[in-house]
Amino acid sequence: METAWSAVDEYVTELLAPADEALGRALAASEEAGLPAIQVSPPQGKLLALLAETVAARRILEFGTLGGYSTIWLARALAESGRLITLEADPGYAALAAQNIAFAGLGDVVDLRVGAALETLPALEEEGAGHFDLIFIDADKVHTPEYFAWALDHSRPGSLIVADNVVRGGRLADPGCEDAAIQAQRRLHEWLAAEPRLSATTIQTVGAKGYDGFTVARVLG
Repeated sequence: METAWSAVDEYVTELLAPADEALGRALAASEEAGLPAIQVSPPQGKLLALLAETVAARRILEFGTLGGYSTIWLARALAESGRLITLEADPGYAALAAQNIAFAGLGDVVDLRVGAALETLPALEEEGAGHFDLIFIDADKVHTPEYFAWALDHSRPGSLIVADNVVRGGRLADPGCEDAAIQAQRRLHEWLAAEPRLSATTIQTVGAKGYDGFTVARVLG
C-alpha cells in the first residue's frame, strides 16, 4: 500500500506541485548534508502555500526550518510587503537553510532565528512581534502543545495555526502509548477540544512520507 501512496504523491507532485530550481536545490542540498528527510512533501508544501494565500498572510511564523524547503513554499506565498520568521534549533541546519533561502531569492523576506524555540520566543515578545496570520509548527514534537499555545496568544481572529506530524502512524489514538511525542499530541488535542478561541480539526495523511497527519486550527477570537 505504501508503494501506491508514493506513486500518488509523485503523480500529484508532477502535475500540481512541480519542483523548480530553488526547491530542488533545497532538497538536494539537505540530502547531501545528511539532514533527516523529514521535510514536508511537495503536495504538503503546496498546501501550506495555498493556506497562506487564502488568509493573505503578511506575517508568518514557522517552528522548525530544517533545510528551508517548507520555508521557501511559505515565503513565496506571502502577501506584498510580507515577512516570515522561522525558528531553527540546530545551527548546522540553519546555516544550510540560509543558503537555500538566499538561492531562492527570499533572503530579504525571511528572518531565520537560531536557537531552541522556547528560548527564542521571549526575544520575539520583547521585540513586540505582534500577531501572525499563519503559524506552521514542525519542530520537536514534545513541545507542540506549548508552541500551539504561544501561537494562539500571538494570532488574530482569522489566523491559521498548522501543526505537522500529529498522528504519528496512528498512535495518536492509543491512550496507553508512553512515547513523549505521542503524549504531547494527545495533550494538544485535549487542549484544542476545550479551547473556545479555536476551531480545529486533524486530517490523516498518507504518502511518500508514510502515515501521519496534521492539525489545522482557525483562531475565532
